[in-house]
Amino acid sequence: MSEFVEINEHREHAEHAAHTKDPFAGRVSILVAVLAVVTAATGSLENTETAGAITEASHAVLDQDRATDQWNLYQAKSLKKNMFDIAASAGGPRAAAYTKKSAHEAADEGGAQAQAKALEHARDEALDASARHEKHHHRLAVAATLLEIGIAISTIAIITRRHWPWAMAAILGVGGVAIAVSAYL
Repeated sequence: MSEFVEINEHREHAEHAAHTKDPFAGRVSILVAVLAVVTAATGSLENTETAGAITEASHAVLDQDRATDQWNLYQAKSLKKNMFDIAASAGGPRAAAYTKKSAHEAADEGGAQAQAKALEHARDEALDASARHEKHHHRLAVAATLLEIGIAISTIAIITRRHWPWAMAAILGVGGVAIAVSAYL
């Protein structure tokens, strides 16, 4: 929130300078306005990417929990199948029933294993998506920082009436835009 207040203060300085009818101050004011808009858009994208990274990481945790549950079910089915196999191999009047129950547990075991593997795959995809969002976030943070510095340096150009801070601000602005765009390439 404070970055938007700071940007607004720089914009107000630029507006004040624009009223002086100084052509140089007018050009710098336009640069400040453009940088402020691009900074706001970059900051918004940065926040969106942060939220995306957190959301995908949360999905990964939930998928891992569900996969763990399925692996536990798989192990329980495997244990029950083995117990029925042991009971069936002992013979007796219920051996056929135990063999049937063992086959049923074996079928359920395969389903639990398949679901666990699918959930682990979904977890891995969510982790990859989270990493992509995080990468975008980092680049957008650098871009927003360069743009904010460009705005501050523009104010110096207005106050000192020197061209080199204006040029530096423009270079920082172009660099910030380039880095923001590269986040999605």
